Amino acid sequence: MKLGIVGLPNVGKSTLFNALTAAKAEAENYPFCTIEPNVGIVSVPDKRLEMLAELVNPEKITPATIEFFDIAGLVKGASKGEGLGNKFLAHIREVQAIIHVVRCFEDPNVTHVEGKISPLDDIEIINLELMLSDLEIIENRLHRVEKLAKGDKTYKKEFDLLNRLKDSIDKDIPLRNLDYTSEEMELVRDFNLLSLKPVLYVCNISEDDLINGEDNEYVQLVKEYANKEGSQVIVISGKIESEIALLDKDEKEVFLSELGLKESGLDRLIRASYDLLGLMSFLTAGPKEVRAWTIKKETKAPRAAGKIHSDMEKGFIRAEVINYRDLLECGGSAKAKEKGLVRLEGKDYIMQDGDVVLFRFNV
Repeated sequence: MKLGIVGLPNVGKSTLFNALTAAKAEAENYPFCTIEPNVGIVSVPDKRLEMLAELVNPEKITPATIEFFDIAGLVKGASKGEGLGNKFLAHIREVQAIIHVVRCFEDPNVTHVEGKISPLDDIEIINLELMLSDLEIIENRLHRVEKLAKGDKTYKKEFDLLNRLKDSIDKDIPLRNLDYTSEEMELVRDFNLLSLKPVLYVCNISEDDLINGEDNEYVQLVKEYANKEGSQVIVISGKIESEIALLDKDEKEVFLSELGLKESGLDRLIRASYDLLGLMSFLTAGPKEVRAWTIKKETKAPRAAGKIHSDMEKGFIRAEVINYRDLLECGGSAKAKEKGLVRLEGKDYIMQDGDVVLFRFNV
C-alpha cells in the first residue's frame, strides 16, 4: 500500500520524506527539485512487538511496513501541464492515499511559490488541480456513457453517478467529501480519481512553534478545514524530525524528553497513515520471529492466514487467537490456555488489531 506526499514546492515534503526514511532525497530551496518520486519503505512503530519479544526472545523482530512516495511540488495549472504537472499528477494516481504537507511557518529564507504564507490557499490550489484532472476523466467517460445509457438501462446508474461527480467538482467539492453507496463506490473506484483519495494533512511548523504548535494560527485554519471534510491533521516540525531521525534509540528518547514530547511526530504520522489506508496488524510470536502482519480492517481469518502463506489460506482449519495484552499478562501461551484465554476461531472470524494468532491448516 502506497501513500504519496504532496504539496506546493518548498513546503517541506522532501524534508519530511528524508526524516521518514532516513534517506537523502534532494531538499533544496527551489521548485521542482524533486522530479521523479523518491520511494521509501517505512516501519510502522509498534511497541507490542518489543513487549512480545521480551516474552518469547525471538531470533528477529519484523514490523509492518508502508510505502511513501515523495512526489514533486504541484503548482497552479498543473492539470494543464504547468511545471511538468501532468507527470506529477500521474504519480499521484499510483498511490492509495495522500499525505498533504501544508506550510504553517514563516521563514524569509525559504521562498513560497505563491509569494505569501496562506495554508488554505495552498490546500485549495492542490485540490483544484486534482479536481480538474478528475473532471477531464469524468467528462470523457460521460460522453461515452451518455450514448450507451440511451439504449441500455444498465448504464443509467453510472450516467447519474458521473453527473453527480461532475456537479461536485463544478462546486469545488473534492470527490472524497461525497457519500457513496457500496455499488457506487465499486463503480467510482474503477475511475482512479485523484480527489477521491483519502487525505491526511500535515502541518509543517517551525522549531519555535514545536511545543505550542496546536496554537499556531495557520494550524488552526487547517484543522477547521480538515474537520469539515472529516480528514485528520498531524502537526510536526519537519526540521526537528529530520534531526531526530538521525539519532539512535537512546539519544532519541533523551532528545524527545528534553522537548517535553512522549513520541516523535513521525511516529504519529506513520500510524495515522497506516490507519488512513484502512490497515491494521495481527501478530505472530515464536522463537524464530515476532512479526506484525498487515491486513485490511474487516479481514477474515483465512485471508489473514494467506498473508503468511497461500497454503495456509487454502487449507485453513482454524485460528488459535489471543489478545496480545492477555498473552503478556499470562506470561506465555501455556498459562493463557490454562485460563481459557486462547480462543478457537473459524473461517468467519473477523481479525482484530493486536490479535496474536497461530493458524492451523492442512494441505
